[in-house]
Parts: sequence; structure tokens; C-alpha cells
Amino acid sequence: MQRPLRIAVWHNVPSGGARRALFNHLSGLIEFGHEIEIWSPPQPEMKFASFEGLAPEHIVPLDHGDDAPLGRVARVKAWLNQTERWIQGELAHAQEVTRQIEARGFDLLFANTDLHFHAPFVCRFASIPTVLYLQEPNRPFFEAPDMRWLAPSNYKDLSRKAKLTDLINAQQVRRWAREEVENAKAAKRLLVNSTFSRESILRCYGVDARVCYLGLDLGLFQNLGLPKRNQVIGIGSFGKTKNIELVLRGLATLPQPPKLVWVGNVNVNGYLEAMTTMAKELGVDFEPKLLISDAELVGSLNESLAMVYAPRLEPFGFAPIEAGACGLPVIGVAEGGVRETVSHNVNGLLVESDPVALGQAIQTLVQNEELRVSLGKEGERRARELWSNEVANRRLERHLYEAWNTHA
Repeated sequence: MQRPLRIAVWHNVPSGGARRALFNHLSGLIEFGHEIEIWSPPQPEMKFASFEGLAPEHIVPLDHGDDAPLGRVARVKAWLNQTERWIQGELAHAQEVTRQIEARGFDLLFANTDLHFHAPFVCRFASIPTVLYLQEPNRPFFEAPDMRWLAPSNYKDLSRKAKLTDLINAQQVRRWAREEVENAKAAKRLLVNSTFSRESILRCYGVDARVCYLGLDLGLFQNLGLPKRNQVIGIGSFGKTKNIELVLRGLATLPQPPKLVWVGNVNVNGYLEAMTTMAKELGVDFEPKLLISDAELVGSLNESLAMVYAPRLEPFGFAPIEAGACGLPVIGVAEGGVRETVSHNVNGLLVESDPVALGQAIQTLVQNEELRVSLGKEGERRARELWSNEVANRRLERHLYEAWNTHA
């Protein structure tokens, strides 16, 4: 029997699945008897998965030097130096964090995803073992469709000034991406949420990672046996990557589509309003729910006939296992991490990224109650056996002990 560990935690995760994952991890480690203290830069106040009261928190300033300069020349110099200022701010923050942590004699640093660089700078400076749990790489720097280093499609028509501006921007992107790669390489052990994410990290960073699947609070997400409404549900931010447009177009292929309830934690660049307009144009009953309580989320899941899940290359995704825990079958577009949580005709249906295929799958489950119930029961069983917080946190604990024992 190994002794409990004193674990310093660093994070800069926003509201969403990554924050819920960290909350579940820390709650489990504390329940197992480990001593936890948390470090982070200043964060906006969050009701969702708040760490307040969970463990002592230390807020360390992070200054990116973004004060607006006066004068045209000063603004140009500031733009040219923007990436370097951000890097220097992150380095200073990371050095102060690790100084505080090592002064307190912790056994291990458990680092987590950084909102800005994804792989955080704190991994570079700790002399104690560092385990990094990374949800995904900074996708716009490495993956389509938003690869920032690609030349504009109209590059040959740009003016000399515009080409120079593009060159400078590309250089800053390369610098930013290089720092992220070096941060990831500095971690003693890199953990990810799925096999798909492990492959993404290898493609983007050239670094091997280990899969440590996430878990779910089965005390919260459970089958309440509520009466079903004529609706399907989606969960995820109101943003392009969640692909609500495809779901709406899929429903629009049906003669009498069920309502689409969509639960999200943030509205990105007016995407919610755009989807509301599209739903009206397509004749789909669309009910968006923004920043609702966990209890209301669970209720909406229980009242739905199925979950529709179509995000672009989502690395893991809590939503399918949340649905399964509530006895709900999942209709998923077969890309990204959903292929590791949903098996076709076992606990859901997997389809191509095509509105007609998606619509047909929705219609199949709406009309076939026996199949719907069978898939939902298997989702419940899998949630209990594979995706509980207890099982997931023991996986994480094993990795932490291995990193600590190897270092000792």
C-alpha cells in the first residue's frame, strides 16, 4: 500500500468539458486521501464546476503586456512583439508557480490544459515529477480547417504590404506553436483522454502520450425514468465546431422532425442566433438552452428520445457517456473520440457526416422504441462498468504513482 501523495495542481481551463473533467479528477483524488492544492492564473467567476471549497487555491498573476500603446509606431511595435510578450508573460507566471510549489515540498505536479498554449509552460520548470493531462492540441495551429500558417487563398493578389503582414503573422504562429511543442515535451508523463487524442498529439507534437479515459458522476447522470417528449438533444457550446448546422439539416430531411433541444455553456460569435435563424428557415423546432443547471441538463436528457452528436473531430466528448448513463441512445457522426464510446447498433448508431444519413438514423430511433430502449440499456451498463468516476480516477492515480515512483 503506497502512501497518499501531496499533489500540486496547475490549470487554466475554461468552462466546459475540460473543467468538468478536472473537477472530477480532483474530487476523486481527494476522496482517495491525496492532499491537493491548486494553482492557476486569475479566472472569471464560474458556477460551473467551481473549485471553491474543494482544495486550497493559489492565484498567481499572469501579465501578457497587452496594455494598448499610444501612437501609430508604438502600436506597430506592439503588434510585432505580441507573441513574444505573451510567451514572456507565460514564462514568468510558470516560474513563479513552480517556485511556490517546490517551496512547499509537494511530491508531484499535476498540470492541465492551458487556455492559451494548451500545453502549459509550468512543465518546463518543475524538478518534481510532472504529469500533464492534455485534452487536445491547439487545433487551429496544427489541423484543418483553421490552420493559421496556410497562405491566404488570394495570396498572389495581395499587395506587398499585405504579403509582409502575412509573413509576420505566419512567423508568430510558428513561434507560438514551437513553444507549445516544447512545453508538451517537457512533461515527464503526458496523458490524454482517448486513442484519437493520442494520435492527434503524435501527429502535432511528435510526442507519445498515454490514454487515461475520463469518467462521469453517476450520482448526477442517471436514468430517472421520466416520460419521453418528442425531442432529441445535443450538448456542446454554441459554436461552429459542435456542428449544430449538420444536425438541423439532418432533421430537416424528415417529414415530421422531432424538436431539437440544444444545451450549451457558451455562445461563440453569435452562432446561437445564426442557428436559430437557420432552424426557422428549415422548419425545425429548435430550443436552445444556455447555461442551465446540472439538474435541468439531466432532466432534459431523460426526457429525450436520443442524443444527436456531430462535433468536428471532438477528441473525447462527455456528452455521449452522459447520455448513456441516462439510458439514452446516441446517434453520432463517426469521427473523433465518439468511436471509442459509442458502438454501432450496441449503445447507439454511427453514421457518416451527411444530413440524409443523420436524418435516417434519427427517424429509425424515433420510430423503433424497442431498439431505442435496447441501445439505451447498453449505454447505462457501459456507463456503470467503464465510465464511472471511481474507475477513471483509479486510472489516473495509477499514472501519478508510476510517475512518482519512477522519479524517486
